[in-house]
Amino acid sequence: MNALVVLAAILFILMGLIGRGKGIRSFLAIFFNFIVIFIAIIFMNDPNANPIIITLVACIFISVINLFYINEVNSTTKTAFISTLISTIVLLLFIFIIADRARIQGFGEEEIQELGMFSLHIGVDFVKIAVSVIIMSTIGAITDAAIAISSPMREIHYHNRDITRQDLFKSGLSIGRDILGTSTNTLFFAFFGSYLALLIWFKDLSYSAGEIINSKIFSAEMITILCAGIGVTLVIPITSWITAYFLVARK
Repeated sequence: MNALVVLAAILFILMGLIGRGKGIRSFLAIFFNFIVIFIAIIFMNDPNANPIIITLVACIFISVINLFYINEVNSTTKTAFISTLISTIVLLLFIFIIADRARIQGFGEEEIQELGMFSLHIGVDFVKIAVSVIIMSTIGAITDAAIAISSPMREIHYHNRDITRQDLFKSGLSIGRDILGTSTNTLFFAFFGSYLALLIWFKDLSYSAGEIINSKIFSAEMITILCAGIGVTLVIPITSWITAYFLVARK
Protein backbone atom coordinates (compact mmCIF):
# COMPACT_ATOMS: atom_id res chain seq x y z
CA MET A 1 0.00 0.00 0.00
CA ASN A 2 2.83 2.38 0.85
CA ALA A 3 4.43 1.71 -2.54
CA LEU A 4 1.17 2.59 -4.28
CA VAL A 5 0.89 5.87 -2.39
CA VAL A 6 4.52 6.80 -3.10
CA LEU A 7 4.22 6.01 -6.81
CA ALA A 8 0.92 7.90 -7.06
CA ALA A 9 2.48 10.90 -5.30
CA ILE A 10 5.50 10.88 -7.63
CA LEU A 11 3.20 10.65 -10.67
CA PHE A 12 1.04 13.50 -9.37
CA ILE A 13 4.06 15.74 -8.74
CA LEU A 14 5.59 15.07 -12.14
CA MET A 15 2.31 15.56 -14.00
CA GLY A 16 1.69 18.76 -12.06
CA LEU A 17 5.16 20.17 -12.75
CA ILE A 18 5.28 19.24 -16.42
CA GLY A 19 1.61 19.41 -17.40
CA ARG A 20 0.54 22.07 -14.89
CA GLY A 21 -3.26 22.38 -14.82
CA LYS A 22 -3.83 19.90 -17.63
CA GLY A 23 -1.45 17.46 -16.00
CA ILE A 24 -3.36 17.60 -12.71
CA ARG A 25 -6.64 17.06 -14.58
CA SER A 26 -5.08 14.10 -16.36
CA PHE A 27 -4.07 12.61 -13.02
CA LEU A 28 -7.57 13.04 -11.62
CA ALA A 29 -9.03 11.57 -14.82
CA ILE A 30 -7.35 8.26 -13.98
CA PHE A 31 -9.44 7.95 -10.83
CA PHE A 32 -12.61 9.14 -12.57
CA ASN A 33 -12.15 6.48 -15.25
CA PHE A 34 -11.61 3.86 -12.56
CA ILE A 35 -14.88 4.88 -10.90
CA VAL A 36 -16.71 4.61 -14.23
CA ILE A 37 -15.32 1.12 -14.86
CA PHE A 38 -16.11 0.02 -11.30
CA ILE A 39 -19.72 1.20 -11.60
CA ALA A 40 -20.03 -0.55 -14.98
CA ILE A 41 -18.85 -3.82 -13.42
CA ILE A 42 -21.45 -3.48 -10.66
CA PHE A 43 -24.25 -3.04 -13.21
CA MET A 44 -22.97 -6.02 -15.22
CA ASN A 45 -23.62 -8.28 -12.23
CA ASP A 46 -27.34 -7.91 -12.89
CA PRO A 47 -28.42 -10.95 -14.98
CA ASN A 48 -31.05 -8.80 -16.74
CA ALA A 49 -28.54 -6.15 -17.82
CA ASN A 50 -26.88 -6.06 -21.23
CA PRO A 51 -23.09 -5.83 -20.74
CA ILE A 52 -22.57 -4.38 -24.22
CA ILE A 53 -24.97 -1.47 -23.62
CA ILE A 54 -23.38 -0.83 -20.23
CA THR A 55 -19.93 -0.87 -21.81
CA LEU A 56 -20.96 1.60 -24.53
CA VAL A 57 -22.36 3.98 -21.91
CA ALA A 58 -19.18 3.60 -19.87
CA CYS A 59 -17.09 4.31 -22.98
CA ILE A 60 -19.06 7.51 -23.58
CA PHE A 61 -18.30 8.69 -20.04
CA ILE A 62 -14.64 7.69 -20.41
CA SER A 63 -14.41 9.62 -23.69
CA VAL A 64 -16.03 12.67 -22.07
CA ILE A 65 -13.53 12.54 -19.21
CA ASN A 66 -10.48 11.99 -21.43
CA LEU A 67 -11.47 14.60 -23.99
CA PHE A 68 -13.66 17.30 -22.47
CA TYR A 69 -12.47 17.22 -18.86
CA ILE A 70 -8.75 17.09 -19.65
CA ASN A 71 -8.67 19.22 -22.81
CA GLU A 72 -11.84 21.29 -22.24
CA VAL A 73 -14.65 21.74 -24.76
CA ASN A 74 -13.42 23.02 -28.12
CA SER A 75 -13.51 22.13 -31.79
CA THR A 76 -10.67 19.62 -31.36
CA THR A 77 -12.31 17.63 -28.59
CA LYS A 78 -15.75 17.79 -30.23
CA THR A 79 -14.54 16.26 -33.48
CA ALA A 80 -12.43 13.71 -31.59
CA PHE A 81 -15.45 12.72 -29.50
CA ILE A 82 -17.71 12.27 -32.53
CA SER A 83 -15.00 10.28 -34.33
CA THR A 84 -14.49 8.06 -31.28
CA LEU A 85 -18.20 7.23 -31.06
CA ILE A 86 -18.51 6.45 -34.76
CA SER A 87 -15.37 4.27 -34.77
CA THR A 88 -16.49 2.39 -31.65
CA ILE A 89 -19.94 1.64 -33.08
CA VAL A 90 -18.48 0.43 -36.38
CA LEU A 91 -15.93 -1.68 -34.54
CA LEU A 92 -18.59 -3.11 -32.23
CA LEU A 93 -20.35 -4.92 -35.07
CA PHE A 94 -17.07 -6.48 -36.16
CA ILE A 95 -16.04 -7.43 -32.62
CA PHE A 96 -19.34 -9.16 -31.85
CA ILE A 97 -19.03 -11.42 -34.90
CA ILE A 98 -15.39 -12.27 -34.19
CA ALA A 99 -15.92 -12.94 -30.47
CA ASP A 100 -18.83 -15.29 -31.20
CA ARG A 101 -17.09 -17.26 -33.95
CA ALA A 102 -13.66 -17.41 -32.28
CA ARG A 103 -15.09 -18.96 -29.09
CA ILE A 104 -12.91 -16.82 -26.83
CA GLN A 105 -15.59 -16.29 -24.20
CA GLY A 106 -15.21 -17.82 -20.76
CA PHE A 107 -12.01 -19.12 -19.20
CA GLY A 108 -9.09 -21.10 -20.57
CA GLU A 109 -7.74 -24.43 -19.40
CA GLU A 110 -4.89 -22.68 -17.60
CA GLU A 111 -7.41 -20.87 -15.37
CA ILE A 112 -9.56 -23.84 -14.42
CA GLN A 113 -7.43 -24.85 -11.42
CA GLU A 114 -7.69 -21.39 -9.88
CA LEU A 115 -11.45 -21.16 -10.51
CA GLY A 116 -12.33 -24.75 -9.58
CA MET A 117 -13.72 -23.73 -6.17
CA PHE A 118 -16.13 -21.17 -7.69
CA SER A 119 -19.42 -21.65 -9.49
CA LEU A 120 -19.53 -20.49 -13.10
CA HIS A 121 -23.35 -20.50 -13.23
CA ILE A 122 -23.73 -16.78 -12.63
CA GLY A 123 -26.33 -16.05 -15.30
CA VAL A 124 -24.08 -13.82 -17.42
CA ASP A 125 -23.61 -14.14 -21.18
CA PHE A 126 -19.86 -14.65 -21.53
CA VAL A 127 -19.96 -13.79 -25.25
CA LYS A 128 -21.20 -10.31 -24.39
CA ILE A 129 -18.65 -10.08 -21.59
CA ALA A 130 -15.89 -10.94 -24.08
CA VAL A 131 -17.17 -8.22 -26.44
CA SER A 132 -17.29 -5.74 -23.55
CA VAL A 133 -13.70 -6.54 -22.58
CA ILE A 134 -12.47 -5.94 -26.12
CA ILE A 135 -14.39 -2.67 -26.45
CA MET A 136 -13.12 -1.41 -23.11
CA SER A 137 -9.58 -2.35 -24.11
CA THR A 138 -9.79 -0.41 -27.38
CA ILE A 139 -11.53 2.80 -26.28
CA GLY A 140 -8.36 4.33 -24.85
CA ALA A 141 -6.35 3.75 -28.02
CA ILE A 142 -9.15 5.07 -30.24
CA THR A 143 -9.60 8.22 -28.15
CA ASP A 144 -5.85 8.83 -28.09
CA ALA A 145 -5.58 8.48 -31.87
CA ALA A 146 -8.59 10.73 -32.46
CA ILE A 147 -7.25 13.62 -30.38
CA ALA A 148 -3.74 13.11 -31.81
CA ILE A 149 -5.11 13.70 -35.31
CA SER A 150 -7.72 16.37 -34.59
CA SER A 151 -5.40 18.64 -32.60
CA PRO A 152 -2.67 19.15 -35.25
CA MET A 153 -5.33 19.50 -37.95
CA ARG A 154 -6.78 22.37 -35.97
CA GLU A 155 -3.35 23.99 -35.82
CA ILE A 156 -2.86 23.53 -39.56
CA HIS A 157 -6.18 25.21 -40.24
CA TYR A 158 -5.42 28.00 -37.76
CA HIS A 159 -2.15 28.91 -39.50
CA ASN A 160 -3.52 28.39 -43.02
CA ARG A 161 -7.06 29.69 -43.24
CA ASP A 162 -7.21 29.29 -47.02
CA ILE A 163 -6.55 25.55 -46.99
CA THR A 164 -9.18 23.50 -48.78
CA ARG A 165 -11.16 20.72 -47.17
CA GLN A 166 -9.48 18.12 -49.37
CA ASP A 167 -5.96 19.30 -48.50
CA LEU A 168 -6.83 19.42 -44.81
CA PHE A 169 -8.21 15.87 -45.05
CA LYS A 170 -4.99 14.69 -46.70
CA SER A 171 -2.99 16.36 -43.92
CA GLY A 172 -5.03 14.44 -41.36
CA LEU A 173 -4.33 11.16 -43.17
CA SER A 174 -0.63 11.99 -43.26
CA ILE A 175 -0.63 12.65 -39.51
CA GLY A 176 -2.55 9.42 -38.94
CA ARG A 177 0.01 7.40 -40.89
CA ASP A 178 2.76 8.73 -38.65
CA ILE A 179 1.04 7.64 -35.43
CA LEU A 180 -0.41 4.38 -36.77
CA GLY A 181 2.76 2.34 -36.39
CA THR A 182 3.59 3.58 -32.90
CA SER A 183 0.01 3.10 -31.66
CA THR A 184 -0.29 -0.49 -32.85
CA ASN A 185 3.16 -1.39 -31.52
CA THR A 186 2.25 0.13 -28.16
CA LEU A 187 -0.75 -2.19 -27.96
CA PHE A 188 1.37 -5.16 -29.00
CA PHE A 189 4.11 -4.62 -26.43
CA ALA A 190 1.55 -3.84 -23.72
CA PHE A 191 0.18 -7.36 -24.20
CA PHE A 192 3.56 -9.09 -24.06
CA GLY A 193 4.60 -6.98 -21.09
CA SER A 194 1.52 -7.89 -19.05
CA TYR A 195 1.47 -11.57 -20.12
CA LEU A 196 5.17 -12.29 -20.05
CA ALA A 197 4.73 -14.61 -17.05
CA LEU A 198 2.03 -16.53 -18.95
CA LEU A 199 4.32 -17.00 -21.93
CA ILE A 200 7.07 -18.28 -19.64
CA TRP A 201 4.55 -20.68 -18.13
CA PHE A 202 3.66 -21.94 -21.59
CA LYS A 203 7.36 -22.63 -22.15
CA ASP A 204 7.65 -24.52 -18.85
CA LEU A 205 4.64 -26.64 -19.79
CA SER A 206 6.36 -27.51 -23.08
CA TYR A 207 3.59 -26.01 -25.18
CA SER A 208 4.25 -26.11 -28.89
CA ALA A 209 3.87 -22.98 -31.00
CA GLY A 210 0.54 -24.28 -32.31
CA GLU A 211 -0.78 -24.96 -28.80
CA ILE A 212 0.20 -21.47 -27.66
CA ILE A 213 -1.49 -19.79 -30.62
CA ASN A 214 -4.65 -21.87 -30.22
CA SER A 215 -4.92 -21.47 -26.43
CA LYS A 216 -7.96 -19.46 -25.40
CA ILE A 217 -6.04 -16.95 -23.28
CA PHE A 218 -3.48 -16.16 -25.98
CA SER A 219 -6.11 -16.02 -28.73
CA ALA A 220 -8.37 -13.72 -26.72
CA GLU A 221 -5.56 -11.26 -26.05
CA MET A 222 -4.30 -11.31 -29.64
CA ILE A 223 -7.84 -10.73 -30.92
CA THR A 224 -8.12 -7.79 -28.52
CA ILE A 225 -4.86 -6.31 -29.86
CA LEU A 226 -5.92 -6.81 -33.48
CA CYS A 227 -9.35 -5.27 -32.84
CA ALA A 228 -7.71 -2.32 -31.12
CA GLY A 229 -5.40 -1.94 -34.11
CA ILE A 230 -8.38 -2.03 -36.46
CA GLY A 231 -10.10 0.62 -34.33
CA VAL A 232 -7.05 2.88 -34.40
CA THR A 233 -6.80 2.44 -38.17
CA LEU A 234 -10.50 3.18 -38.71
CA VAL A 235 -10.46 6.31 -36.59
CA ILE A 236 -7.78 7.94 -38.76
CA PRO A 237 -9.89 8.57 -41.90
CA ILE A 238 -13.02 9.15 -39.82
CA THR A 239 -11.36 11.82 -37.66
CA SER A 240 -9.63 13.39 -40.66
CA TRP A 241 -12.87 13.72 -42.59
CA ILE A 242 -14.99 14.97 -39.67
CA THR A 243 -12.36 17.50 -38.58
CA ALA A 244 -11.82 18.78 -42.11
CA TYR A 245 -15.56 19.06 -42.69
CA PHE A 246 -16.17 20.83 -39.39
CA LEU A 247 -13.33 23.36 -39.68
CA VAL A 248 -13.83 24.27 -43.32
CA ALA A 249 -17.63 24.28 -43.04
CA ARG A 250 -17.42 26.62 -40.05
CA LYS A 251 -15.30 28.95 -42.12
